[in-house]
Amino acid sequence: MSVWFVTGASRGFGLEIVREALARGHRVVATARRTDGIRAQLPEAAENLLTVDLDVTDQASTAAAVEAAVGRFGRLDVVVNNAGRGVLGAVEEVSDDAARAVFDVNVFGTLNVQRAILPVLRRQRSGHILNISSVAGVVGMAGWGIYNATKFAMTGFSEALQQELQPLGVKLTLVEPGYFRTDFLDRSSLDTEPTVIQDYADTAGAMRGSATEYNHTQPGDPVKGAKAIVDITEQAQPPLHLLLGTDSLGFAGAKLRAELDELAVWREVSASTDHDDVAAH
Repeated sequence: MSVWFVTGASRGFGLEIVREALARGHRVVATARRTDGIRAQLPEAAENLLTVDLDVTDQASTAAAVEAAVGRFGRLDVVVNNAGRGVLGAVEEVSDDAARAVFDVNVFGTLNVQRAILPVLRRQRSGHILNISSVAGVVGMAGWGIYNATKFAMTGFSEALQQELQPLGVKLTLVEPGYFRTDFLDRSSLDTEPTVIQDYADTAGAMRGSATEYNHTQPGDPVKGAKAIVDITEQAQPPLHLLLGTDSLGFAGAKLRAELDELAVWREVSASTDHDDVAAH
């Protein structure tokens, strides 16, 4: 059985992934800023579950959590970077402090965890990293621009990292859910900027209003999502990108079609910028 290391495991997707992995007989290191409530929700999993308090923005805390995991179970097989935060507001409305706070968790926190666990996976010449991104890492949306930026950043370094790790026997998958019925739209996970610029009322402002109304009626089922995530770790050749939810499929499909259409319209302009000696060939 595999050893799993899951960040942001106290609720939402993280907790459901932990629950599903344990149900399949895996051993799990469940981490969160505060893990005291995790065992209460999984009382039957004592022998196979290790809970460790972890602040992903703190390098010392991250290193200590990985050391505790390897000390208990001897190895790591699946690493789930699930810890994250959101921020809702027009790009111009989001303060520097708020933008940096969400980057600290979603981007630099994930990088902290990866730097801590990669020596273990490289030494083993095996393992699977699951970076929990979002369809917001595929498609930009009014009101979510700064959150989009963090997830686009995750997409960029994950695609590069996958190429770097492939020769070493380590796999990587970007999980890109749409709207799932977790607590992501609650205040515990999502910051809404207090600054409101009236010119954005019909775009980011509309999104701010609809997000509140949409909360806890999202189409995605986190239990089914967790099952799909655990399923792909059992595949010999898992995908680099895994979209979850029909809404995610719709958003991503529309984005790709629009990009292909735009590429075709502007192809001649794009190709016209090469040096003449290149164009001649």
